[in-house]
Amino acid sequence: MSEQIQPFEGFGLGLRRTHYADFLDGDVPVDFIEVISENYMVDGGKPLRVLEQLRERHPVILHGVSMSVGSASGLDRDYLDKLKRLERRIDPLWVSDHLCWTRTSAHNSHDLLPLPLTEEALDAVCVNIQFAQDHLGRALLIENPSSYLTYPEDEFSEWEFIAEMAQRTGCYLLLDINNVYVSACNHGFSPDDYLAGLPLDKVRQIHLAGHTPGEIVIDTHDRQVCDAVWALYAKARANLGPVATMIERDDKIPPLPELLGELDLARELAARSAESMAA
Repeated sequence: MSEQIQPFEGFGLGLRRTHYADFLDGDVPVDFIEVISENYMVDGGKPLRVLEQLRERHPVILHGVSMSVGSASGLDRDYLDKLKRLERRIDPLWVSDHLCWTRTSAHNSHDLLPLPLTEEALDAVCVNIQFAQDHLGRALLIENPSSYLTYPEDEFSEWEFIAEMAQRTGCYLLLDINNVYVSACNHGFSPDDYLAGLPLDKVRQIHLAGHTPGEIVIDTHDRQVCDAVWALYAKARANLGPVATMIERDDKIPPLPELLGELDLARELAARSAESMAA
């Protein structure tokens, strides 16, 4: 069985090309960086060289978008081999991916597609996660998705599905607070019920991001974290132990100081939660 993932308390950013020079030229006040695994699953090139340089300064998290743990046809062995080579090269803090499917045996959609929350889907997800963990020799973190539809066949709530997945496979959780909020708005459930239903002792990382409001709330990662997501983050931190918290921005990426300002707010809210727990 893969080794346990120990808690890590810290505050970091997702590394994007826009900010390569900032990280290479200066002392950026972060405790870790996270990168999209697929952007570095190559044998060479500038991005990989930059990542290797930054790995000498910061712990790195590898965050994937194409493992497709929900695929009924199983996992792509070639993909896992490339991920394992990157993992051996970088020695990351941990490796994560999403609770979704992205491909069939013949086609990769490059989208994080929703799963039916059924026993059959749960069985497939658990087999795939266990296979990946055995192949990599380490436990994975699995992220809760944002979603815009449900299936009439659903047999679980999403938090029940995730709790059972973690129990069966021994994986850990990447809790995306914005995704909880987005899905709660779109499906009408309580985000408090969601958090209460998760095995919070399995959470090792938190994502915070912005979204586009509307009749359907879209997880766009193209703006600042909103007040409602900050409030949900504060609630979550009051019930969590040490975790790695990250600001995630994938579009309309601002200058680095703006993201660091959001990260300072995450630190402040976490400190307040710690003080209230200690009181």
